[in-house]
Amino acid sequence: MKVFNLKCEHGHPFEGWFKSHVAFEDQQSRGLLACPFCDSRVIEKTLSAPRLNLSGAQSDVSPDLVPKTSATTDGQSSPSARFAAHPQAAALAVALDLVRQMLAQSEDVGDRFPEEARAMHADEIPVRAIHGSASLDTAQELAEEGIPIVAIPFPGLLKTPLQ
Repeated sequence: MKVFNLKCEHGHPFEGWFKSHVAFEDQQSRGLLACPFCDSRVIEKTLSAPRLNLSGAQSDVSPDLVPKTSATTDGQSSPSARFAAHPQAAALAVALDLVRQMLAQSEDVGDRFPEEARAMHADEIPVRAIHGSASLDTAQELAEEGIPIVAIPFPGLLKTPLQ
């Protein structure tokens, strides 16, 4: 088993486990590798410390640290499965996936977010899923007015494409 330190074009570091160097090259050339944080398919190897497994030596790797795989319907492994041994990375990958879903299923109203949210709350326009931007003060005002909002926990996420 080969363990490579990898990173995507956005600089997110992660590990990849492969049967061989050839298996890594094959998966990379077929576009099967994806960053668990942003789903970018542009992946490169970074410097790694070599690890030698000598024949007859006992493994110092706990079975709990071996990545578990669980394929989704599209053949990709789920974020939580890819990082079963790394709960913080798994949580971030799941959070990013949820944010991606929310953004894909809502309308971007940009800086009009406070006005649109208030108009929906007052039944002046039809209720729909929206996202946009508001200052911290405006967001607090919306909450005080009883308008349910959710702050996306990744600053600047709406200003850059989710790959």
